[in-house]
Amino acid sequence: MAAAQGNSAVDPRHQRSPRFVRYFTRYTRRYVGRSFHAVRVSRDSLPELPPGRPVIVYANHPSWWDPLIVLLLTDRFFAGRSAYGPMNSETLKKYGFMRRLGVFGVRQNWLWSGAQFLKLGEDLLRDPAALLVVTAQGRLVDPRERPVLLMPGIAYLARRVPAAILLPLALEYPFWDERYPEALARFGAPVLGHDRMPARLLPLLQRHLEEAMDVLARDALSRDPSRFLPVLEGSIGVGGVYDVWRRARAGLLGQSFRPGHGDR
Repeated sequence: MAAAQGNSAVDPRHQRSPRFVRYFTRYTRRYVGRSFHAVRVSRDSLPELPPGRPVIVYANHPSWWDPLIVLLLTDRFFAGRSAYGPMNSETLKKYGFMRRLGVFGVRQNWLWSGAQFLKLGEDLLRDPAALLVVTAQGRLVDPRERPVLLMPGIAYLARRVPAAILLPLALEYPFWDERYPEALARFGAPVLGHDRMPARLLPLLQRHLEEAMDVLARDALSRDPSRFLPVLEGSIGVGGVYDVWRRARAGLLGQSFRPGHGDR
């Protein structure tokens, strides 16, 4: 949660504020709710992880929205854990408040393989209640791009912390029937046990994330909300003159107004 200065950094555990995390999570619910129709997670992917072990959630990175959606997911599914995540030090300087959320800075040119990231990650994951969230592609990538390639640092970190559970997280943001997009997520199959060398572990992690992304894409194409558990119900309706007309028509017909574009 601290910007890199030379070869040293402030311990993220000293700057993370649980009180601020709670406040910012409430703010995020309102903020995301104004911009999305809903935040949803595939029902058949809800994580059931063995207790007493730290977790590394590694996600694809399709959008600027990813950190906020992940915050809502960690609040819902990992409420008893302390969450942390890396960010480019130069970017973190612009958003210094994020240090209080558990975000720590690392230099972009050694973000995934540098000694600082590995040392900080290893220290954090000594706590069995710790959760480290990593956008492991290291850049914004369209969710349809294949093959899914991850930066190697996550495999080196997993090698250092063999007790950690690695949990893939697929994200994408399609439009369905509403004016606002859906924020869709799917957890993949967890990876347990990391006694293999990083060069062998990395392809396995990539395959698990790619499989989760492929299934999420099929779920998204179905446009079937019943496949998903709603994490947040957001904005609905077309707005403007369209909803004025529909509301007036419903009143004239003695019907209740239903703002969803897909509602009749």
